[in-house]
Amino acid sequence: MKNEFIFLGAPASGKGTQTKKLAEDLSIPHIDTGGMLRTAVADGTEFGKIAKSYMDQGKLVPAEIVVGIVRERLHKSDCNNGFILDGFPRSIEQAEALEKILGEINNNDAKTLVVNIDTSEDVLIERIINRRSCKDCGAIYNIKFLPAKVAGICDKCGGELVQRKDDTEGVAKSRLETYKMQTQPLIKFYSDKNILVNIDGNREVDQIYEDIKQNI
Repeated sequence: MKNEFIFLGAPASGKGTQTKKLAEDLSIPHIDTGGMLRTAVADGTEFGKIAKSYMDQGKLVPAEIVVGIVRERLHKSDCNNGFILDGFPRSIEQAEALEKILGEINNNDAKTLVVNIDTSEDVLIERIINRRSCKDCGAIYNIKFLPAKVAGICDKCGGELVQRKDDTEGVAKSRLETYKMQTQPLIKFYSDKNILVNIDGNREVDQIYEDIKQNI
């Protein structure tokens, strides 16, 4: 049976790390919103061209365009055996649009599971303010939870590790409030459909991953 996974989780919940690990282990595509947008723009798809016009102006891409790009992506053949969605849907409206898309591509032979990585706000903020990114390759570290072998130096490429301007406590709290308002209602939406699994995200990366594997 085809397995489709939707991952929910606040900023710094570790959702990106976990979805990439799972996608590799299951040999199915990891599909994140940013990656979808960049691919659609690079491929020059109908929705990609429209998205580019907004991105070039520094504007948010409208929800209906994002939904169109998701539809294009999920119709590709590499999704025939399943996929993992990371960062979509972000609202009830998008979740309802996704249900329609899944109805188009599935023939009653797919199982959809929603994984919510539930992490306390204190832990999320601590992760965000201690996060460091490599200027060259983009690798992510955390000076408290996942430090580089040599302080300030990327293990992978030797690049300099820096703190992003938005990785501050004030910005973190603002992002978490936005998440609560826009995305947390999805937890009830999917729980009511009996397809949601809650995972304790206040633990080490490997412990979280083992829990995810046991629940899927």
